[in-house]
Amino acid sequence: MRNPNGYGTVAKLSGKRRRPYIVKKTVGWNEKRQPIYDIIGYAETREAGNIMLAEYNRDPWDVDRAKITLQQLFNLWKEKKAPKLGESNRSSLCSAFNHCSKLVNKPYKQIRSYQMQETIDNCGKGYSTQAAIKNLWGHLDRFALELDIITRCYSDLLTSDPIPPTSRLPFSTDEIKRLWEHQSDPWVDTVLILIYSGWRISELLNLKPEDVDLQAGTMKGGTKTKAGKDRVVPIHSKIRPFIEARLAEGGPRLICYNGRPCNQTQYRIFWADIMKALEMNHTPHECRHTFETQLDSAGANRKCIDLLMGHVSKDTGNRVYNHKTLDELKATVALIQC
Repeated sequence: MRNPNGYGTVAKLSGKRRRPYIVKKTVGWNEKRQPIYDIIGYAETREAGNIMLAEYNRDPWDVDRAKITLQQLFNLWKEKKAPKLGESNRSSLCSAFNHCSKLVNKPYKQIRSYQMQETIDNCGKGYSTQAAIKNLWGHLDRFALELDIITRCYSDLLTSDPIPPTSRLPFSTDEIKRLWEHQSDPWVDTVLILIYSGWRISELLNLKPEDVDLQAGTMKGGTKTKAGKDRVVPIHSKIRPFIEARLAEGGPRLICYNGRPCNQTQYRIFWADIMKALEMNHTPHECRHTFETQLDSAGANRKCIDLLMGHVSKDTGNRVYNHKTLDELKATVALIQC
């Protein structure tokens, strides 16, 4: 179907290109009556180009490509692109922008890789913040490339400190046994729920009663990543009584304190009391490590583990072609015997 007059067009360029489709709109005519185009951006597929054109027509991106500053580009990116990201990722990238303050008034097309690298090297933070800054430059470069502000991504040259080897230790079999011996102690039930479900602490505390289906024997929740959101985790038979008891309290969340949602700060106080009383030294996140470790040791299917953890499978076969049923996930969780 032909686009309406003045709407713009998506055309394929010749040659071998990573993004061969040009998205453009006629903004005038020269003295030879040839069209003058405003280049909106470039796309990998015609479909992606049409989406870009539709977004532009809905809310035109009026930018001076030669003069647009880092601050202006970031503001436009935050308006147009950031809403499509997860809340955690979006927050991390916006925080990373604070470390780029020395360049905010510089025209973006004049910023080079060594200047981007300096924002990483001079941030005075660890690998996590450095990775967020590097990630932000990648997002901005791709957006600037889409707007035809730059012709190459200098962010491809950036480096940051590697992730250090994890120091997290899963709960031992003896420690899990000790938890069961003290299951009636205040809040110990939540530790066992975390160990037998693999939720992050934030995910467990955000679960609502309607997220729990006792008839189906499942919980539904998750945050942080696309793969982790709205994932279904079967309720292990050992922790079902805890889940039922928590639901019977009738609070607005599965885990409540004095009838109100329990926040992470308060929960970590309860956690510290449990660890001290039972002479253990673990963080809540180590319950998640324990869950995955126990499944792996029991010989669980890797795809099932990834689905339960909210991870993206690393190999293409599992990621694209391997599909698992709820019954298979239930059977996987049931492999945890201790």
